[in-house]
Amino acid sequence: MDLRDNNNDKRKWKNRELIASLEFALTGVLTAFKEERNLRKHAISAVLVVIAGLIFRVSQVEWLFLLLSVFLVIAFEVMNSAIENVVDLASDYHFSMLAKNAKDMAAGAVLIVSGFALLTGLIIFVPKIWQLIF
Repeated sequence: MDLRDNNNDKRKWKNRELIASLEFALTGVLTAFKEERNLRKHAISAVLVVIAGLIFRVSQVEWLFLLLSVFLVIAFEVMNSAIENVVDLASDYHFSMLAKNAKDMAAGAVLIVSGFALLTGLIIFVPKIWQLIF
C-alpha cells in the first residue's frame, strides 16, 4: 500500500458537503441526548431557565449570559460523552489510571462550566426573586 492509497482512505471519511457535515453533527447531538442521562437533565434545566427568563423578563445582556451558560453546559456535556466513548474504545473497557484520569478531567470540565452557569443564574435571578418577596 503506497501513500496515495492511504490518502484516498482518509478522503472517504472526510465530509465533502456541508449538508453531510450538518447531518453528522445533528446525529451526534441526538445520540448524546438519547444515550446520556445527564444531558437530558441539562436540557430540562435549560428549559426551566428559559421559562424563568421569560417570567422575570430578563434584559438582553442577561439573556446573553443565560444562553451562553446553557449552551456551554450542553456543549461540554456532549464533549465529555465523546471523550468517555473514545477512552472506553481505546482502553477496551479495561481499567487504566490514564483512562480514569481522562474521564475524570472531562467530567471536571463539565462541573466547572456548570458552576459558571449556576453563578450566572444566581446573579441574575436572586435579585429578581428578592424583589418579589420583599
